[in-house]
Amino acid sequence: MKPTILCIEDHPDNLTLIRRIFRSERYNLLEANNGRQGISLAESNDTDLVLLDINLPDIDGYEVASRLRTSAKTALAQIPIIAVTANAMKGDHQKALEVGCTKYLAKPINIQELMDTVDDLIGAA
Repeated sequence: MKPTILCIEDHPDNLTLIRRIFRSERYNLLEANNGRQGISLAESNDTDLVLLDINLPDIDGYEVASRLRTSAKTALAQIPIIAVTANAMKGDHQKALEVGCTKYLAKPINIQELMDTVDDLIGAA
């Protein structure tokens, strides 16, 4: 069975890139355009990893990560969450880790780094 990645990203160009990378023989991809939708999808689907933008239109990614980690769906407490963000100010990386993100990757997305990170965290089917 292919691992499922949930991508929570509101920018169409970034979402298109993620689709090209992960919609393949190796992974299933779920998509959310905002934080609340992402939380709902995570709670209603079996997901192996979350790609999480920090700057979302409704609630920010820090809040999304925190809610996933404290969800009634206990599996979400351990799921890998990769913050993929343009936030590159001092302290952003640490803040992402403190709210429950497993890894932090800066935008613009380095495709090979993202693929390697996902493969390291969940492997490929």
